[in-house]
Amino acid sequence: MMKTILLVDDHILIRNALASLINTFPGYNVSHMAGNGMEVIKIIEKGFIPDIVILDLNMPEMDGSETAQWLYNNHPKMKIIVLTMFDSEIALIRLLQVGVRGFLKKDIHPEELKLAIQIVARDGFYHSHQVTGKLGSLFLKTNESPTFIERAILSETEINFLKLATTENTYKQIAVTMNLTPRVIDNFRDQLFDKLNIKSRVGLAIYALKNGLVTF
Repeated sequence: MMKTILLVDDHILIRNALASLINTFPGYNVSHMAGNGMEVIKIIEKGFIPDIVILDLNMPEMDGSETAQWLYNNHPKMKIIVLTMFDSEIALIRLLQVGVRGFLKKDIHPEELKLAIQIVARDGFYHSHQVTGKLGSLFLKTNESPTFIERAILSETEINFLKLATTENTYKQIAVTMNLTPRVIDNFRDQLFDKLNIKSRVGLAIYALKNGLVTF
């Protein structure tokens, strides 16, 4: 039976090239394509429920992580594969938290993409050797320092703050956006400084960029 795929990437050329490649894999068909998470929601709310969703992580309006979160909340059994250039432990944990079943770097060989789709469709999960190494490293670090895993897991509020901290908004403006008082935001910022071992707003921005929470 043909497995349907929803392919999501904001770069039209890449999206079309990937769709053409995937459509050569026996038993798989890219039935729909989208450029961001908002388009994904519209497609699914119209009644199309794909077997697999392949998501780019970095997209405008609603990125791959936010899209995965929406899919996890509304269609928890849907199988999601993320294509990304970010493979830090923090990024991987974040994606695992929102139900992502497979992780692939964008520079993989087409045969690995084919294998990943087949394994996710059959078994539910696929991690490349690269990602497996990252996750193994994470658990080793956790054994060495129990606080590492605590630092790696960020709440939705912390992620939202980090994203806003990379903008030109002042902390007072961030407070308004988050519906919090400036004093609470200052305390929140200082807690993140301590949690992430960061000393400045520039450090927060670098952390968010390095771990795929924002792109410029």
